[in-house]
Amino acid sequence: MRFARPAGLLLAAVAAALWAVNMAVLQPLTEPIGPWPEALPGNNAYWARDLRFATIVAVVLGLLLAGRGDSWWARPAVVLGGVWIAADVAVDRADPTGTGPMVLLAAAGCAVVAAFACCAAFAVRRKRGAVEPGGHRRTLTGAACVAAAVTLVAASIESPTDREPELHPAAFGTATLLLVLAVSCALAAAPASSRARGWLAVAVGAASVLGVLFVRATSPGGGLLPYSLLGGVLLTGVTLLAWDWPGGRPAWSWHGLAALAALIAQPALLLCAVLTMMMLPIAPPLTELAGNSAINAADSDLLLSFAGVLSGLGMSLLFARPPLLGKRPAPVAVGSPGS
Repeated sequence: MRFARPAGLLLAAVAAALWAVNMAVLQPLTEPIGPWPEALPGNNAYWARDLRFATIVAVVLGLLLAGRGDSWWARPAVVLGGVWIAADVAVDRADPTGTGPMVLLAAAGCAVVAAFACCAAFAVRRKRGAVEPGGHRRTLTGAACVAAAVTLVAASIESPTDREPELHPAAFGTATLLLVLAVSCALAAAPASSRARGWLAVAVGAASVLGVLFVRATSPGGGLLPYSLLGGVLLTGVTLLAWDWPGGRPAWSWHGLAALAALIAQPALLLCAVLTMMMLPIAPPLTELAGNSAINAADSDLLLSFAGVLSGLGMSLLFARPPLLGKRPAPVAVGSPGS
C-alpha cells in the first residue's frame, strides 16, 4: 500500500481528535451528579469511556499502519497506547469540559502522534538488517482483525437510556474510523497491490459502513444478527484483502471458512472476554482512579472495548497464519526509501 504512511498518520490524528472530543464533550454527559446511593450508575453508564478507549486503540493501529507493521513502530505504539490510557485516567479525573480544553487536548494528541512518527522514522532509518519475510504482513493482518473486532463493539455500544443525542453520532464516527483502519491494514498486508484489491477494499468499506448504520438503527435490543452480519462482512473482507490469491484469484473455499469463523468464533471470543472481565475486573479500578462514581452492585462495570481487543487478537490467531498469507516478502523492506 503506497500511501500507508500518510494514511496511518492521518487516521491516528483523527483518532486523537475524537479522543479529545469524547473527553471534553461526551464524558461529562455520562457522569452522575451527587454521591447518593440512588444516583449510582448502572450498566453501560460510561459508554463514552468505551468509545474513548476505542479511539486510543485506533491511535495505536494508525501508527502501526504508518510503520507498515515494522516492529520499531509496532512495539513502541503499543507502549504509547498504555501510556495514553494512563493519561486518559488522569485527564478524566481533572474533568475538562468545553471547547477550550477540547482544542488543547486535540492539539496535544496530534502533537504526540507527530512526535512519535518522527522518532520512529528516525529509528528505522538508523536500523540495518533485512526484514523477516512475511513478518510485517502478519502484524498488519492481526491489526486489521483487532480493528474489525473493536469496530463491532463501537458500533453496538449502548447507554442506560439510549436517549442521548450524542450517542449515535459518536458510536458511528468511532466505528467508521476503526473499520477504515481495518480495511487499510488489510490492504497494506496484501502480498501485492492490484486494482482488483483496491476496488474490493472500497466495496468492503462501503458494505461495512452500511452494516454500522444497520447496527445503530436496530440499537438497542437489535439482537445478535446485525452484529454478526457486520462482523462477517468486515472480517471476511479482511481475509480477502490480506490473504494470498493463488493463481491470481481468491481461494473461495478458505474465505468461506473464514466467513463462518467470523460469524461464530468472533462473538464467542467476545463473550469469553466479557466473562473473563467480570471475573477479573479491570474497569472498576479505572473508574475509581478517574474519580467517577462506582457502578451499582447489581450491575457490572465493564470495558467492552478492551474485550473487543482481546477477541480481535483471538481472531488474528486464525486469520494471520503464514500459510494463509502466503510466503511472499512484505511489500516494503525496512530501510528502503519510503519505509
